[in-house]
Order: sequence, then structure tokens, then C-alpha cells
Amino acid sequence: MPARHPLLVALEPVAAALGATLVGRSRVRGDDIPLEWEGEVVGGLRLPDAAAGLTALIAQVEAEVGGPLAGLSREDKQRAVALLDERGAFAYRRSVEDVADALGVSRFTVYNYLNARP
Repeated sequence: MPARHPLLVALEPVAAALGATLVGRSRVRGDDIPLEWEGEVVGGLRLPDAAAGLTALIAQVEAEVGGPLAGLSREDKQRAVALLDERGAFAYRRSVEDVADALGVSRFTVYNYLNARP
């Protein structure tokens, strides 16, 4: 079995942090991010489904704050939004709407929480 390319080995922690998968050159699909080394594709980065990624982030924050986001106090909801923001939740498409639904607040409220952060 051939050794994994050093670029793929180096990117393993990045892929894990993103919830992504590294694939070898022969498994790269059209929707993967090609990883090139000296002009040659050596593998790919397969990102997770965006909805699944946001759902996982919300679940992590719910576990951390001790329950469903909708049942939290205003201060805890602000803390939850800050945690989600720090973890990149708002990089996902439609994330503000999805987070607002999870919190039981409006999109406007989520934007206010984000803008109130120092």
C-alpha cells in the first residue's frame, strides 16, 4: 500500500476540524476541492453537507449550554450565538434563519446578538 501524500497527512487536522474528508487522487469528485502539489492533483477535500454541518454545530452548543436553544434565557441565547459564531456557523448559507428557528427568535434578533458582540 503506498504511503499517503504529505499534503494529505498535513491537512488531516484541518479536515477533522471542518468535518470534512480527505480523499486520494483516484476518488476525487467534481464537488471536491482539488488539492494540488507542484501542479499535480494529489487528492481532494470533501466538505460535509452544509445542513448537516450547521445541525452538528447547533447540537454541540446545545450540549455545552445544557439544553435546547429555544429554552434558554436571553443572556444564554446571546452566549449560544457567540459560540456558534466562533465556530463558523454563520458561514453556512441560510444559517441565520436556521439559528433563529433553533433559538425561537427572529433573524433580526440573531443579527442584533451578532452585532452586539465586542
